[in-house]
Amino acid sequence: MHDLDDYRWWQKGTIYQIYPRSFQDSNGDGIGDLGGVLQRLDYLEWLGVDALWLSPIFSSPMADFGYDISDYRAIDPRFGTMEDLDRLLDAVHARGMKLILDLVPNHTSDQHPWFREARASRDSPKRDWYLWEDPAPGGDPPNNWLSVFGGSAWEYDEATGQYYYHAFLAAQPDLNWRNPDVRTAMFDVMRFWLDKGADGFRVDVMWHLLKDERLRHNPPNPDYRPGQPEHARLVPAYSEDQYEVHTIVEQMRAVTDAYDDRVLIGEVYLPLGRLVAYYGPEGRGAHLPFNFQLILLPWEARRLDAAVNAYEGALPSNGWPNWVLSNHDKPRVASRVGPAQARVAAMLLLTLRGTPILYYGDELGMENVAIPPDRVQDPREMKEPGIGVGRDPFRTPMPWDEGPNAGFSEGIPWLPLGADYKSRNVSAQQSDPDSMLTLYRRLIALRKDEPALAVGDFVPVPAEGDVLAYDRVHGGRRLLIALNLGRQPQQMNYAGLSGRILLSTHCDREGDSAHATLRLRADEGVIVAVR
Repeated sequence: MHDLDDYRWWQKGTIYQIYPRSFQDSNGDGIGDLGGVLQRLDYLEWLGVDALWLSPIFSSPMADFGYDISDYRAIDPRFGTMEDLDRLLDAVHARGMKLILDLVPNHTSDQHPWFREARASRDSPKRDWYLWEDPAPGGDPPNNWLSVFGGSAWEYDEATGQYYYHAFLAAQPDLNWRNPDVRTAMFDVMRFWLDKGADGFRVDVMWHLLKDERLRHNPPNPDYRPGQPEHARLVPAYSEDQYEVHTIVEQMRAVTDAYDDRVLIGEVYLPLGRLVAYYGPEGRGAHLPFNFQLILLPWEARRLDAAVNAYEGALPSNGWPNWVLSNHDKPRVASRVGPAQARVAAMLLLTLRGTPILYYGDELGMENVAIPPDRVQDPREMKEPGIGVGRDPFRTPMPWDEGPNAGFSEGIPWLPLGADYKSRNVSAQQSDPDSMLTLYRRLIALRKDEPALAVGDFVPVPAEGDVLAYDRVHGGRRLLIALNLGRQPQQMNYAGLSGRILLSTHCDREGDSAHATLRLRADEGVIVAVR
């Protein structure tokens, strides 16, 4: 058994993802900014989260809303200034919290000076910083690789007569990570922000960083069905998750480890066996390769029970787990499972072993917002309209109160607010003991008070039907978590159970006795202190 002090902050704490454009606008232009985040730190401290992760805030033409960076060492004016970031870092650290930045190393903007120089001539010193290839016979792209955003992943450059590769938009050319100069430059970018005081990075599309050196064609996907995104027609066997990428991840980790107590988080959408490889040999890879199973799997107790146990079993001995319910790229959990089950999902997220990553607004039960055609912003939706790939619905502004524009901005918000913002907002829920926000705050506080929840062992508990159950154990303390993922009352049998209920998702029953036959109401989860 280890004491809490034996664990790192990113192991025992809760991370809160902020999509800066949508969190709080401080200057009335309708776009959230760093000044807005600073304004809302009191709220985040009250909520109890330990670290903030900011989606990209660097200089960008905003072709993909900051994931197309034109200067890795500058703050985009839409978000503020370097001085604003310095103030935010100081204020976050003064509260005992951490700040994680979003690193986008796979690709730059086509407006980045590196790419402009690379594009100027085939003889440019930076030509090999990107992936350039001659046309195939007949002038076609070099191979069949497809962009995640639709269409060929190769863009023809008339001036130099070659194609360049872009896994996403043509305005986002991929860097050539086989070039040691690219690695040196990006590692220097990491050091720049770590020197500034950033507490680590979330690394965008980590599994994309290397591509097959021979540029072999990707095979057809036998499971592709009409209506899926175009890129799903192929299995990305040669354009993603190449074995050599793990050397790069180890090198990133070495840069991070040269600084005291920092974290490296990797975005990795891969099956379990390939995901856990990103922890690296002897734990020298990412501290936290993102585990997206709670986003991707059907909301069914038996499926989730099997997935949780498979993940626990697949983790390397020094690998620390993590869990995510929503993010800026995937529909909100309340829209996927419904408002009542979103409360159960909150209890699941905050009681599983590992680091919980919370997406802004989920603590209010925010749902996807329908975006009128004339308000669509997402380039992915514009490239493949009508098949449900748009990300605008789950990037909408945070509702703070029932006033004009929900207290988000004095101007016109860049995306529309949810129609329910007058009732579903921070101000209304802070004063409601039964609200989703109150439930999240109580769960986060319980994690802080109970080492069993923060760092304790995970012990599966047999259950049937719609019930998912497990114990969290630390020292002599045992907590049972029992979750009813169904719409009907359930009961579970726990031989010899004697204890009391610490918390119910229905915000009642606190202190009630629990016995060998535990009854759960529809859409209810409970935490039981076992005697």
